[in-house]
Order: sequence, then structure tokens, then C-alpha cells
Amino acid sequence: MLQPRKTKFRKQQKGRMKGNSERGNQLAYGTFGIKSLDTEFVTSRQIEAARIAATRFMKREGSLWIKIFPDKPITKKPLEVRMGKGKGAVEYWVAVVKPGRILFEISGVPFEVAKEALRLAAQKLPVKTKLIVARDYQEQ
Repeated sequence: MLQPRKTKFRKQQKGRMKGNSERGNQLAYGTFGIKSLDTEFVTSRQIEAARIAATRFMKREGSLWIKIFPDKPITKKPLEVRMGKGKGAVEYWVAVVKPGRILFEISGVPFEVAKEALRLAAQKLPVKTKLIVARDYQEQ
């Protein structure tokens, strides 16, 4: 006798986000960065809000690198539209963020300034993050 297949159905079919980040998990340009601890979609608006918060606190000193790019379109059909008639229009764009992914990097500012700037940026993002510092960083 055949057993019914046990599968997990998701409400929306947006793809699976299993495992840790295989790329972008090391500091490349900056001395300080924030690393993701969760799996989540980060929208282009959230990335821009985090960028503005960090650069404002740094008073445009130093350099900030955004290490994620929203390249996945999320579509949505208008409210109260019947089934069928094709796929909906693109509503917004997201970046798929997995655990271990570096989101932002900063260099050219003191540790305290970078720590606060990245904390403010992390508040704008839907993922839990942690501050990371380059191994060769020497505090003056």
C-alpha cells in the first residue's frame, strides 16, 4: 500500500533558502562589517535605509561598501483579481541573505564610530546581525 508523501508546503513559492552563505562571507574591502545570522529576503528599500543611516552617522567620512544586491524580483497580483490571466507585475526587488553573509563593510573611521554606524544600519534590516572586525586591525 502506498503511503502519502509528507511534504512541507509554503504559502508562497519563492524558492528555498537552505544552508549557509558560500560566498561573500569574508571581509573583502573594509576593516569592520556586519554579518547576517538569519535567512531572510532583504528589500532594496531596507538596504537603502541602512546605507543612509550608516553614512549619516559617519558624517561621510571613511568608506562604506554594500555587499548585497537586490536581484530577485517579487511579483504580486492586484487585490481582488480573479485567478489566471498570467503572472503579476513586479512589486519590489530583494536580495537573498543567508547566515554568514557580509552585508556592509566600513573602513577609514575609528572603531567606536564604525560600531555605532553599523548598529544603526543593522536596525533597519530584518535579519539578526553581528559586528565583525578584520584580523589585522590594530587599535590606536
